[in-house]
Amino acid sequence: MTGSTMRAVSQDVLGGPEVLKVVECERPVPGPTEVLVRVHAAGLNPTDWKHRATGGLLGRPPFVLGWDVSGVVEAVGLGTAVYKPGDEVFGMLRYPYGHGAFAEYVTAPARTFVRRPRGIDHVRAAALPLAALTAWQALVDVAAVRAGHRVLVHAAAGGVGHLAVQIAKARGAHVIGTASAAKHDLLRGLGADELVDYRQVDFAETVRDVDVVLDTMGGDYGPRSLRTMRQGGVIVSLVLSGLAEGFGAQAEAAGVRAESMLVEPDHAALRAIAALAEAGRLRAEIDTVLPLEQAAEAHARGETGRTTGKIVLTVASPGTSEPGLR
Repeated sequence: MTGSTMRAVSQDVLGGPEVLKVVECERPVPGPTEVLVRVHAAGLNPTDWKHRATGGLLGRPPFVLGWDVSGVVEAVGLGTAVYKPGDEVFGMLRYPYGHGAFAEYVTAPARTFVRRPRGIDHVRAAALPLAALTAWQALVDVAAVRAGHRVLVHAAAGGVGHLAVQIAKARGAHVIGTASAAKHDLLRGLGADELVDYRQVDFAETVRDVDVVLDTMGGDYGPRSLRTMRQGGVIVSLVLSGLAEGFGAQAEAAGVRAESMLVEPDHAALRAIAALAEAGRLRAEIDTVLPLEQAAEAHARGETGRTTGKIVLTVASPGTSEPGLR
């Protein structure tokens, strides 16, 4: 590999994890107001394996997936004043078209990133951006969660869910989560006030007076959640393709506002997330850490739907055999 190339995990066809291959490709060059970041760790999210299998919003390959990055600024483009080479940063590449985190280097607008929180290593930092921004934008920007609200988080032990529990708690909410019983102790430790074992209990029969629902599941979870809600409540769906037919009309009839959303880059929200993490009020639970070369295994594990928290890939620093995880 030369100084102008890098390793990345790419695919030429759609399909299962086996289509992912480590390739050598051109190292990107930062343009005006951009930074070149040497990737130390990259987080995985369900959107990665969905795009790998179907093309999703990206269409046909080839492409390099990944949106979550933690690393070190290597170079800056013309007019970039907020960072200098050597600064440690983390952030979410522009979703969906800024993908490319599963590589040794990425370029992006400088304000895509914020400084890595003190006391948080690159692995935990890389686990935060997309999932935490999704939770923040749903709960804070869309639903305006505040002290005293009752918030129901579905799949509360998942990548978005476990961060949403903590963000809602930091806003002063009473947090209810659905999760298997084996994950209840973890969620209590993250601040959940009530937990429902969805395998044993129908949450729609037991949960009441909810102000905000975060629906990470789609399907019939939206309609069933309406039965738990107060009039004037807000339900936010993160599964745009999984909304039940006629759900909007059902929500309106129940006196509930229904919204669906995709995550967006948000420098101010990412700084707020970093502040919570630095204060010890927001922590990414790490399920698995694997090297970049085992991206296919990471995808296969994520697709089981049985992970708790996040899967993270580490990327060896150029010229070394060990991941840069200081």
